[in-house]
Amino acid sequence: MIIEIIASAALLLGAVFTLLAAVGIVRFPDVLTRLHAAAKAGVLGAGLIVIAAAVSLDGPDAVLRAAITLLFLVVTAPVAGHAIGRAAYLSRDVKLSSETVTDEWKRRPALVKRETGNRSETTEEERMGA
Repeated sequence: MIIEIIASAALLLGAVFTLLAAVGIVRFPDVLTRLHAAAKAGVLGAGLIVIAAAVSLDGPDAVLRAAITLLFLVVTAPVAGHAIGRAAYLSRDVKLSSETVTDEWKRRPALVKRETGNRSETTEEERMGA
């Protein structure tokens, strides 16, 4: 009985956070804030749903699979969100919201690609992750 209540509560909370992530993606004004909603609330919602599955399935193999899934979510989502956000910002096709207060990347020098023949070479700044 208690296990069912815990699993139901985790599943319900997971669904709520997943819904909030979807609403944030639709409502937020620019790409960077949308990525924030997707990465933070989406991972929390999916993690709670995985925890609910592990609790309700009640077995060591289910708990192990849930732990591996949670580890994968927690490790990959922030890295993917950062990479997508950085690529969007550096493409210069994405405009920040008028509500954005600080743009710390604005002070950094622009990344320049040099064209040589049929291929482009990246500059030292790009290789160093500037």
